[in-house]
Amino acid sequence: MRNRKTASHFAVGLAAASLLTLTPAISSAASDAPVAKDPLRQYTQQKLRWQRCNTANPATFQCATVKVPLDYSDLDGKKLDLAISRLKASSTKQRRGVLLLNPGGPGGPGLDLPVAPELRLPGDVKSRYDLIGFDPRGIGQSSPLSCGLTEDEQNFEHPYKAGTFAKDVTWARTVADKCRARNGDALPHFTTRNTARDMDVIRAALGERKISYLGYSYGTYLGAVYTQMFPRRTDRFVLDSAADPTRFGRGTFQAMAEGAEAAFTRWSEWTAQRHTAYRLGNTPAEVRRTFWDLVARANRRPLTDSDGRLLTGDALRVEERPTFFHVRKAAERIAELKKAAEGGRSAASGTPGRRLDAVPPASVRGVPSDNEAAGMWAVMCTNPLAWPRDPGQYRRDAIRDGARYPLYGDVASTIMPCAFWTAGSEPETRVNNGVSLLILQNAWDPQTPLPSGQAMHRALHGSRMVTAAGGEGHGIYGIDGTSTCAKKNATAYLTTGKLPAKDLTCPASTEQKT
Repeated sequence: MRNRKTASHFAVGLAAASLLTLTPAISSAASDAPVAKDPLRQYTQQKLRWQRCNTANPATFQCATVKVPLDYSDLDGKKLDLAISRLKASSTKQRRGVLLLNPGGPGGPGLDLPVAPELRLPGDVKSRYDLIGFDPRGIGQSSPLSCGLTEDEQNFEHPYKAGTFAKDVTWARTVADKCRARNGDALPHFTTRNTARDMDVIRAALGERKISYLGYSYGTYLGAVYTQMFPRRTDRFVLDSAADPTRFGRGTFQAMAEGAEAAFTRWSEWTAQRHTAYRLGNTPAEVRRTFWDLVARANRRPLTDSDGRLLTGDALRVEERPTFFHVRKAAERIAELKKAAEGGRSAASGTPGRRLDAVPPASVRGVPSDNEAAGMWAVMCTNPLAWPRDPGQYRRDAIRDGARYPLYGDVASTIMPCAFWTAGSEPETRVNNGVSLLILQNAWDPQTPLPSGQAMHRALHGSRMVTAAGGEGHGIYGIDGTSTCAKKNATAYLTTGKLPAKDLTCPASTEQKT
């Protein structure tokens, strides 16, 4: 999940929701129950026209467009164009099928994942699968959503302050109103459940009986929903850095706040043991006090960091929340800011800094500059049961959680556009099945903390879970610096179909050991 979006997508730049009950006829057609006549035939039997995606990538990297219905209960109504890509398996003899890739988000484009330099999949996997990338509905090149949001309106991480709460309520209402005005009756159909249906249309259009899947972050929730809807079309699924399927929506943000407090405690203990190196305190209590003194100081007079950005204390705790999951990096960062404050590199005026990735760049291919933000809210907000409608509830919860989880609790629980959103087109999916698959999880993940992955494991009774003990960061498979043991198990599963005999706890790689 990136951090302008709370459940932001996959940190290395590769890049959960409500769903509808259809009429019995359409419901069975959109699941894997057999039917005499397939009402989705116009979509599942469409012919794909493959062509080279662009000149920047190999000619073997090809793209096509898949038509899907906006509303699966109205198959002859408005249609959406989904952009998909393919990098064929390197071995015709060893080829098993297709491996769909999703980077997370919600709001993360995945069209370029098969050739993304950040994603280094083993050759044994590439020889067996066509790698299939796709931009989910409403994202990137797939009928992209826009709400016409300004840069300021895209920033959702608002620390709770009694004096600014009314302004935050206005912001949340404005975002919801803009999205509704721009997208009208189409907005409720940009759901996880419909994206899972889209995945199954892609499967059929590719001529595959089943699909395999590698999803990160929010993509784990999307994958889990697919297994719930289409269990017999599920082949080998790897869910990397798993979200809690029972808390998708507001609870996704709140889980991040809970995880941040545990990470902050671990960091303060680690740093205290290295006082000689970082000079932040001899005890965990002293280290914590150093940080909170720095926050108070920056709230009085913003700091200028090494990049020349101004940071208020509130911006500092919001910005550094994910950093505390990387103990060495956090110690170096806080030591740097402490020196800046003591050396007088602070300023009383200017624009407080926000996250470096707070505003997505406009795509060179014409994607609206607010597409990722619009796509995130469209998916996150569609379950009204997950979001109170009373602004006063958000105020009370922000005060409560700010005390419980001082680093990020008020930010996670304060008002969001979902408080004013139009309900989605169908109820949320309850993930609860015995499909066999593999879950990978770092012990110290800033976006989907370990308890979230454990909750996904409980919901998927046939799953095995591999935990990287001491593993830091968001994402494991195909990424440098994470557990070699976890990667080997994932590769073995994708290439042989064999899951570990039991859940495993693996050491983090040597690059991450502290």
